[in-house]
Amino acid sequence: MIFSKDKLFTIAELSGNHDGFLDQALKIIDSLSESGVKAIKLQTYKADTITLDCNNKDFMITDKDSLWHGYNLYQLYHKAHTPWEWHKEIFNKCKKLGILCFSSPFDETAVDFLETLNCPCYKIASFEITHLPLIKKVASTGKPMIISTGMANLTEISEAYETAKKYGAKQIALLKCTSSYPADASDANITTIEDLKEKFPDAIIGLSDHTLGIGVAIAAIAKGARIIEKHVTLNRDDGAVDSAFSLEPNEFKLLCTEGDRALKSIGKVRYGSSDNEKNSLKFRRSIYISKDVKKGEKITDNNIKIIRPSYGLEPKLYDNIIGKKFNNNFSKGTALKKQYISND
Repeated sequence: MIFSKDKLFTIAELSGNHDGFLDQALKIIDSLSESGVKAIKLQTYKADTITLDCNNKDFMITDKDSLWHGYNLYQLYHKAHTPWEWHKEIFNKCKKLGILCFSSPFDETAVDFLETLNCPCYKIASFEITHLPLIKKVASTGKPMIISTGMANLTEISEAYETAKKYGAKQIALLKCTSSYPADASDANITTIEDLKEKFPDAIIGLSDHTLGIGVAIAAIAKGARIIEKHVTLNRDDGAVDSAFSLEPNEFKLLCTEGDRALKSIGKVRYGSSDNEKNSLKFRRSIYISKDVKKGEKITDNNIKIIRPSYGLEPKLYDNIIGKKFNNNFSKGTALKKQYISND
């Protein structure tokens, strides 16, 4: 099994941030060699396998807020796709660096191609979650698979999950996703991760994140995410198709480091001191004799004091011992003990 409910699996999505240059793709991968990232993910499609070369209004990106306003879909996917002839070299590069490499296929021919590269697992992109024939094809490989859930309602998620399970996927992960680019943190709704864990107890739950920074990802880990996927770029200002909402290599390293730390911190419900805190108990307050006293002298506010460290009586006993007497001579700085107080 590739994924675990006990460990964090971080994925760097290359997408189209290679900007059409194999050298750029390899540089991005090299930049992550010391980051701690567990996997690099590609997208395997061709413009012809995902859409039509058509300027009909249905195929035009007309949203003025979109990063890709003015493109038709064919133009966008032609610009963003990772040439299939690059895949083998990218897979080999990742293997050399000890990083897992896998991909999101967008049609059945892509699955057949990726199988020739012995792709270790697959991801179904959010936009393909209703493409049940593709899910069936991927599941039939018997490989672990990730399904991203952006835009999907619960029925659609369940249909995709059950199809994957029925047709042979050995391990299934579901990623909470907000399919806007970039996504706003207020739209992340990562509490859904807890609900996905309850509704799909056998699945690994994670986050495919298009928000800026790493804050949402860290919060998702606290909610139960064990897979975190973020896009990666060498430079957010380089103009590549997804760079604007991608992490740069140093930020990816921070995500991996802080993500592991966040997971480690979750622990279990516990009250009282941990083993590592026990040495700090001495810095609590307790009751000390604050000046030299004689046997038979009354205990007053003037000769005892609640101070650090904690070797004397607990502060809660202070009012009870005022007015009682010392049973011996004691010097300033003595930790007051019960046996130092007269029983008279």
